[in-house]
Amino acid sequence: MIVVTGALGFIGSVLVGTLNDKGITDLVLVDDFEKEYKFKNLENKQYKEKINRSYFGYWFENNAEKVDFVLHIGARTDTTEFDEDVFNKLNLNYSKDIWKICSMFQIPLIYASSAATYGGGELGYDDNHEVVFDLKPLNPYGESKNNFDKWALQQNATPPHWFGLKFFNVYGPNEYHKERMASVIFHAFNQINKTGGMNLFRSHRSDFKDGEQLRDFIYVKDLVDVILWLMNHKPDSGLYNLGTGKARSFLDLARNTFKAMSKDENISFIDTPIDIRDKYQYFTQAKMSKLLTAGYDRNFYSLEEGIEDYVKNYLISGKNY
Repeated sequence: MIVVTGALGFIGSVLVGTLNDKGITDLVLVDDFEKEYKFKNLENKQYKEKINRSYFGYWFENNAEKVDFVLHIGARTDTTEFDEDVFNKLNLNYSKDIWKICSMFQIPLIYASSAATYGGGELGYDDNHEVVFDLKPLNPYGESKNNFDKWALQQNATPPHWFGLKFFNVYGPNEYHKERMASVIFHAFNQINKTGGMNLFRSHRSDFKDGEQLRDFIYVKDLVDVILWLMNHKPDSGLYNLGTGKARSFLDLARNTFKAMSKDENISFIDTPIDIRDKYQYFTQAKMSKLLTAGYDRNFYSLEEGIEDYVKNYLISGKNY
């Protein structure tokens, strides 16, 4: 049996759907199942059991011998939340508890880290373990993820195979519920539908022109493919970047969204909100050599291909994965 935490969420639900596509239905789904507005993400999914997040620790301790793999995708991901206690509870300590049980019962573990651990990118975007202890994330969310990465690297008792995946800018189906934290592509689609135009954040740095802030955007289908590959191939344990390795601009993103919607470009610029302006990343690009050297050889969706698939096959129809 495979445990998937965060199963109601964006990435977790696509992961569940992809496992189902592979004929895997012996799944235990963990999340806060009081959040009914997310239930659409699990429509037509097959699984064995649902466990509420608050009860999962007890369940896991008593059922660990039945578990073959844990995919710990659940986390508090709001980068505008500044209550460190929230992140310590849901991201750091919750993950430690899962790690300890996986170690005790020798259950392989994949967990979601984040590119937010890299902060402003002063030390680059290399998933070398040596740099982890010097990183300075820009917000409590990034801090919580980096704190767990540091803790994991210091443990003598570990799962037999473990992988902490530093997700870069993920987009794709099943993020409908994420509101402000949804991808820029999701917001672009809705804004273009409503107003005929798209607002991008103005640059507040002289070394970047408006709209030319760069991010490594990865399509959720690629991200899930990497997770399944790691489950099956089990390379060396450790932290792995999970982006495409190619940064693209927000202008590229907006233009391709207009193109996928068959609409004329109409792009304007607005000030970056004050509450995130000094925490805003202007450039991210995953160094992907570790994963590629480990043997992963599948091509990633280009930004153009990912946006076209997302817009035409999901957003236009409101379809879930």
